[in-house]
Amino acid sequence: MNIKEIKEILGLMREHDLCEIELEKEGMKLKVRKSGGDPVVIERPQVAAMQPQQTLRLEGAGSHDSGPTEVTPGGLLVRAPMVGTYYSAPAPDQPPYISVGQSVKEGDVLCIIEAMKLMNEIKSDVSGIIEEILIENGDPIEFDQPLFRMRKG
Repeated sequence: MNIKEIKEILGLMREHDLCEIELEKEGMKLKVRKSGGDPVVIERPQVAAMQPQQTLRLEGAGSHDSGPTEVTPGGLLVRAPMVGTYYSAPAPDQPPYISVGQSVKEGDVLCIIEAMKLMNEIKSDVSGIIEEILIENGDPIEFDQPLFRMRKG
């Protein structure tokens, strides 16, 4: 089962207003549930004993705007648009995309979130100054988890 097939399944769910679907194909079990942001769960039974079950939210691949930017008394809170693994730099031997005190413009890359072996560049949807980075490189992150605190400017 590949990303294209999964996207087709998601499209059929939307088209037919389905709340849940579960299927197995080629040793992979796919369960999709639409309610309150529940995740897509993909299991590979043949490797289940070696690896923990993966829970991932499908948002597509490539480049994404950051999750909802929330205005708080402490500034702007940038949230994760998907579930995955947070990476602060394009590669382990390269400098991070952002650092505390750095000014960023709308559209600047803030980080990478790896989901289902796909590297997704997360871009800022506002201009501002990074005041705090709330996660560490390599941390697993949840959908809508706060990633950065910024000051608009």
